Amino acid sequence: MNNFVRKNQPLVVISGPTAVGKTKLSIALAKAADGEIISADSMQVYRGMDIGSAKITREEMQGIPHHMIDILDPGEDFSVAVFKEKCGECLSGIYERGHIPIVVGGTGFYVQALLRDIDFTENAENTKIRTWLEKLAAEKGAGCLYDRLKEADPVSAEKIHPNNCKRVIRALEYFYLTGEPISCHNEREQEKSSAFNSCYFVLNDIREKLYERIEQRVDGMLERGLVKEVAALRDLGCHRGMISMQGLGYKEILACLEGEITLEEAVNLIKRDTRHFAKRQLTWFRREKDVIWIQKNEFEYNNEAILLYMLEMMGRKGIIGPEGESHRL
Repeated sequence: MNNFVRKNQPLVVISGPTAVGKTKLSIALAKAADGEIISADSMQVYRGMDIGSAKITREEMQGIPHHMIDILDPGEDFSVAVFKEKCGECLSGIYERGHIPIVVGGTGFYVQALLRDIDFTENAENTKIRTWLEKLAAEKGAGCLYDRLKEADPVSAEKIHPNNCKRVIRALEYFYLTGEPISCHNEREQEKSSAFNSCYFVLNDIREKLYERIEQRVDGMLERGLVKEVAALRDLGCHRGMISMQGLGYKEILACLEGEITLEEAVNLIKRDTRHFAKRQLTWFRREKDVIWIQKNEFEYNNEAILLYMLEMMGRKGIIGPEGESHRL
């Protein structure tokens, strides 16, 4: 954690599955609680990747300061370690201004790393092993590494997709460095107490409604020019080997532009994979502790009622004073 960020300072998290409606509610909460927003989204950090990442627009921000958006070019790598480092810098400034940081996004591991203050210190040995594993993947394929992971850490292998080479390498790297499965390490980290005085809100909705919103979101992305956006990125030299191009929507449209699948097939894949992603996100959040679940249908989809409930929870934790309860949308 950044040296300027003291333990037990206030922090609010708004998370949940993709397309559940985090953005609009985060703006309302930031207005009500004098907050600034930190994006916990692994794709919104990239410039030029606006449509496919469902990036908030300047107009939608309504003057609320946003951090961790448009900070990297698509060719640059981004990881949870980089997120945590840069997040510490953002938090320092927010606290100095006397505001409340509101972390918004569906990348659960990023949120966990921040709340539990997980250490990602790198050393020469990390780099050496990672380089060897990357070379092995290039020569023998990702399947070779996944087979090794199944032997070394079957619990992690169950949770990591065979094609997610980055996570497979991370798990193997940890195993070869420590002799311990990373799944054991993760279990310990999940039991750590939060480094903040935090409210960790997770929005959810009934499955049919969520899947309907996912369908509508993907259709809207196509209408706003997702294909054109991906084509422009490809013209700049972006390819599927880049971390940025592994995002939902980008890899499928790239495959379409390269003639491997039709546009209709690409769209169907995006919708299917986004539904699967939302399901995995919910599985992650259910494993987390100290989560305050907000089931939108139980509030009859009334954002003002949800906002008042969130402010009440923040008041109970001492994150805001009693006056915070009087704010409205």
